[in-house]
Amino acid sequence: MKAKKNPEMEIGRNSSLYFAIGLNLMLLLSWQLIEYKTYDKEDVEIEVLSMNKEHEEEIPIVNVNTPPPPPPPPAVVSETMKIVDDSKEIEETVIESTEITQETAIADPVEVSDVVVEEVEEEVQVAFAVIEDVPVFPGCEGLSKQKTKACFQEKMQAHVKNHFTYPQEALDLGIQGRVSVIFVIGSNGYITGIKSRGPDKILEKEAERIISKLPQMQPGKQRGKPVKVAYAIPIFFKFQEG
Repeated sequence: MKAKKNPEMEIGRNSSLYFAIGLNLMLLLSWQLIEYKTYDKEDVEIEVLSMNKEHEEEIPIVNVNTPPPPPPPPAVVSETMKIVDDSKEIEETVIESTEITQETAIADPVEVSDVVVEEVEEEVQVAFAVIEDVPVFPGCEGLSKQKTKACFQEKMQAHVKNHFTYPQEALDLGIQGRVSVIFVIGSNGYITGIKSRGPDKILEKEAERIISKLPQMQPGKQRGKPVKVAYAIPIFFKFQEG
């Protein structure tokens, strides 16, 4: 006959639960032991401190008799007063007026006919584009106004081409560009007031040299009178490599 086991009496049924509870208790006990602290106890003596009132010594106030400062010395008056008899008569000086009246200003009347007016001729400068009669370049005489103007520009271009020289220093340095030259054809036909502006002083100097070689011309006229005429021309400096 085989013995029967009672399921309620089985010991290993809840072993895992008991193991977990026991483990937690051991961990709690270990943590409490680690965190437990002890302190050294010292004996403290408690005594009563008694303070007696200190005696304050009173310092007597002593009045010192300081003598007053000496009085200032009396002021000494060195000036003496003298009584002068004012019965003497004083002559008054008469100041005459220095204003100039019409009678004293104009001693001798001047007639209008005696006044000489000098006429000063003003130097008038007119631009080439608006001048009535343009300057006449040598070789352009006897032409109409329109043809004289066209001949002037042609002769100017030919003059620049014939006198043009590319500076060797500018070639060595590789300098090129446009130079604008402005000059004045005077009322006597000579070239004056040459000014230039370009990329370098070397090219400006060469452009001014070319313009300075221009010949004397017949001056331009405005209202029949010779006047100064301003003219501008561009000169191009360009070299080809290779």
